[in-house]
Amino acid sequence: MLRDALARLRGVRPAPRPAAGEDGTGLARARLPLPPELCASLGYDAVGVPARHGFHLMSHLPRTGCVFEAADVWWWIVPAGSDQDLDWPEPVAYASGGYVPVPRPRLIHGPDSSTPYTPPIPLFLMVCQVAGVTPSWGAPGPRRAVTAP
Repeated sequence: MLRDALARLRGVRPAPRPAAGEDGTGLARARLPLPPELCASLGYDAVGVPARHGFHLMSHLPRTGCVFEAADVWWWIVPAGSDQDLDWPEPVAYASGGYVPVPRPRLIHGPDSSTPYTPPIPLFLMVCQVAGVTPSWGAPGPRRAVTAP
């Protein structure tokens, strides 16, 4: 997310997102269509969670943005790059650019504000809890000592 924001500030264009069906898998893909009145200035990705966990997650999150349903998966809109340094557990699917492998997703929840996003860190922690795994952040680097002044 931070990397995308810095690229925009520097004027670097992000790599183009695949159009429907152009990801090499042969699966039809559709971009989740955000309501036009919402501002997605950070770009957006989607986190797919089995529908059986949807209501539980929604009831425990501090704020919920746009949520789509398709093929027994609930797709939560998060800021672009929310997969960086987060190891989303199985059976979660992460869809960059909001391109999901289903033809007709439908909006089942709209946000209470003008932003379409569900905060990714609380969603990540809740998904890990539901999956029964310990949250795992990006690969640990070498420890650095901080010197005292």
